[in-house]
Amino acid sequence: MANTDSECTLTLFVTTRQGEKRAVPATVGLSVMECIRNSGIDEIEALCGGSGACCTCHVIIEPEWLSLLPPMSKHEDALLDSSDARTDGSRLACQIPVTEALDGLKLTIAPEP
Repeated sequence: MANTDSECTLTLFVTTRQGEKRAVPATVGLSVMECIRNSGIDEIEALCGGSGACCTCHVIIEPEWLSLLPPMSKHEDALLDSSDARTDGSRLACQIPVTEALDGLKLTIAPEP
């Protein structure tokens, strides 16, 4: 039987704040934030629980992956403006749903706020 989207496990490649590169299993339907936290990486605080109300899940997406992400909302953009570590690749991990197109996504956890 083929996997349904909710059962499909993919891989994200996460660089921690210390520079450690980790392969993280990701499940379609979860957010990138949930997958990182589920993998045991504790650098993502997600104080708002993934509701997009804080900036503690700030990640920096590698440029070649940016076009595959959903557009950034005005609210997410405003939250990221509060970060001194913002770059062109900055996104909130809680606002990125895992899709099959993101298999192999490369990102770095942003410096602490």
